[in-house]
Amino acid sequence: MAFAKRASLFEVTDAFRVVNGADDGLPGVAIDRYANCFQIQYFGAELLPRKAEIAAAVQSIFSPDFLVSKFRLSPSGKSLEKPEMEVHFGNENAAQTIVREGNAKFHVDLLDTVNPGLFLDMRDGRFDVESRSRGKEILNLFSYTCSFAVHARIGGSTRAVNADISGKILEKGRENYRLNHLEIQKGEFFKGDSREYLAWCMRKGLHFDGVILDPPSFSRNKGKTFSVKSDFQTLVSEVAEILSPSAFFLASTNFSECTPESLAKETLKTLQQKFPRAKILWAKGQGLDFPGSGTRKESALSAVMLDVSGNAKF
Repeated sequence: MAFAKRASLFEVTDAFRVVNGADDGLPGVAIDRYANCFQIQYFGAELLPRKAEIAAAVQSIFSPDFLVSKFRLSPSGKSLEKPEMEVHFGNENAAQTIVREGNAKFHVDLLDTVNPGLFLDMRDGRFDVESRSRGKEILNLFSYTCSFAVHARIGGSTRAVNADISGKILEKGRENYRLNHLEIQKGEFFKGDSREYLAWCMRKGLHFDGVILDPPSFSRNKGKTFSVKSDFQTLVSEVAEILSPSAFFLASTNFSECTPESLAKETLKTLQQKFPRAKILWAKGQGLDFPGSGTRKESALSAVMLDVSGNAKF
């Protein structure tokens, strides 16, 4: 039944969430598909006694090349970002594969911490960025493996700059560029704090035709901290300083206290201090493979797309 709900995605991608917790009949459990590799994530203890049965069912139904369980909770029940893992089937090499998403392809590695390299719940946002990027210069802040930039370049962006603090992650982004036969332009990869890059752009008077802002809920760097709860709108106001008058702006967060509606309202208010005609194009949560989005901490996303000029018709 859960698999059938995702039928409309099959022609679009081979990377999606097969089971999203209680709304698909398995409370505290998420099952993700990446091509023919699968991961089972446990966010709650309800079904831990049946973990062998669940793994056996995934193997029986899908015959995966690789299957791993990730236990994202400590003995106290607290979620962990670096979980214990149990490989049920396949070797280390089988954990690495290539997935397709529309016109793009991405490297993933199911043994690389919590996320294999592609956030499934931002698929709709990536497709929309691709559709808006032709002839534009794009800035992808907190870029992770550069999936937004790959879609932007495929969509015709003249340049898509990726800023991330991790050199290892940016190298995965370069691999994704190469996988999609994208020639890397000068300055497309910046290793450093996204806020430092913003400050540099403001000093240089640089502007972008589209900006993607998807920071972690909390981070610490060089003794400085960032939290979505207290600092997100300050960051939005800084982004506003480098937007061109006809730019689009995608802002998103997985912070569970946000809703798409509250994020859209607050971000529009901040943006209109610089661009009074700015308007919301859409505000949404996770895609159709995430039923119950926003009802649980482990299944939360708020995203808003805004048009700075107020003239966009879609």
